[in-house]
Amino acid sequence: MRIGLIGTGRIGSFHAGVLARHPEVGALVLADVDPVRASGVAGALGAEAAPDVTALFGHALDAVVIASATAAHAELIARAAGAGLPAFCEKPIALDVPGTRLALAAVAEAGTELQLGFMRRFDAGYRAAREAVQSGRLGRLHTVRAVTSDPEPPPAAYLPLSGGLYRDCLVHDFDIVRWVTGREVVEVYATGSDAGPAMFREAGDVSTAAALLTLDDGTLVTATATRRNGAGYDVRMELAGDRDQIAVGLDDRTPLTSVERHGPAAPGKPWPGFLERFAPAYEAELDAFVRLVRGEAANPCDGREALAALSIAEACEHSRRERRPVRVGENEAP
Repeated sequence: MRIGLIGTGRIGSFHAGVLARHPEVGALVLADVDPVRASGVAGALGAEAAPDVTALFGHALDAVVIASATAAHAELIARAAGAGLPAFCEKPIALDVPGTRLALAAVAEAGTELQLGFMRRFDAGYRAAREAVQSGRLGRLHTVRAVTSDPEPPPAAYLPLSGGLYRDCLVHDFDIVRWVTGREVVEVYATGSDAGPAMFREAGDVSTAAALLTLDDGTLVTATATRRNGAGYDVRMELAGDRDQIAVGLDDRTPLTSVERHGPAAPGKPWPGFLERFAPAYEAELDAFVRLVRGEAANPCDGREALAALSIAEACEHSRRERRPVRVGENEAP
């Protein structure tokens, strides 16, 4: 199998390494807006570097992996679809609903596949939680708590391009809540704080956010995120039902210390970031994509899942700005 990968930044380089090691990938072609960077990554992996994206699409590819800057995702998805190629793309498809719908329409018209990079769906803990919900082990689910805390904020230049904390960060929580519970979010009530570095206020963004989500069966979900958590990278989920309660992401590397006398000890080596915490999940999602391309498995995370998660993020942004509960989809054009 011959795969083209676009974007050799942090996540793109990681994906390139995974694909280069995959037994079903016989050739890997890399491209980036910085051709020198692409050549460096390709050289380290024994892959081939194309001088630009146009040259990459000129190769006889079987599939494309898109890990470029967010602003280029929708165009590259449409380009892959036009070439008849299945594509894997990091989230988001686009930073707005209209742009997302246009890219999805291009995929539908071409009849190709688009798999989205919501890696938490491939994490062993979240998969076990989904099974617990589906099996009825928890009984009637009444409360879900989702936490995402980054150890360090991104560069100031990234913030205006990110779409904001709800679209860039909490969108993972919105997706995984839908996937684990099997329910849809119908209403949100969100708030945020821009206290801290001035770069968040200058970008019109917040550094900390909280959202109360109501699911279609009445289950309540709290989702919180922050850009600066000094203890380390912390991504967890708690699910409480009328029979049992479970947690995802609670292990000896969770950056959380109990003040109780007999509570868990401080983690010896907290998670430093998302690549370390979710490395096995990233590998599993790309393996799933390879199997999808080979016709051995169905699409595990169709592009339409990104539209559903983005709609929740959009509703949260409206709720924060307007200081009121917002129904999901109420501000979107038909």
